[in-house]
Amino acid sequence: MSDQANFWDQRYAGPDLAFGAAPNVFLASQTPRLAQGQRALVPGDGEGRNGVWLAEQGLIVDTLDLSPKGVEKARALAAQRGVPINAMVADLMTWAWPVDAYDVVASIYLHFEEPTSALVHSRMLACLKPGGLVILEAYNPRHRAFQKAGSVGGPQDVAMLMSADRLRREFKDAEIVLLEEVEIDLAEGSRHTGRSSVTRLVARKR
Repeated sequence: MSDQANFWDQRYAGPDLAFGAAPNVFLASQTPRLAQGQRALVPGDGEGRNGVWLAEQGLIVDTLDLSPKGVEKARALAAQRGVPINAMVADLMTWAWPVDAYDVVASIYLHFEEPTSALVHSRMLACLKPGGLVILEAYNPRHRAFQKAGSVGGPQDVAMLMSADRLRREFKDAEIVLLEEVEIDLAEGSRHTGRSSVTRLVARKR
């Protein structure tokens, strides 16, 4: 098992859900863009809160995570909620990304340094059907000030934080439907709390 998988297994080892059971607020706000029967992919879904919520909206959901413990808890959450998800243990760098397969990719707090982020984002776009959407929320570089003030969550390495300018470059081949940097108050379990600066994106595959 990789160091990263071990890290996340330890993060998810407790009985509680580290990021809570509720979906990400921005993802939930995009409900009007979703439809029953669509296929959705949630890479890095951890303990499953966003994938399970999408399944509750009637989507057909695949989720991926490095952490076997996270995937185990995602399956348990889906069973508890009475919805099916296909939760898989997978490394995004070696997973066989399909092409033209999904209607939605939900990328929620999935951070990489450049150029890895550009590679992963290009794979997200490629796996979408034409007209499909990437819905993304991530911490941006301004969040470092909030971390120093006591907010919990996000990488400590500023190179992994995602500005709107970076996402505009990395999704240059897509139609940018929404792209903004905003300050919000997060309350997602014990691991995302406090005032935060985030970047939000909705991008449509041409």
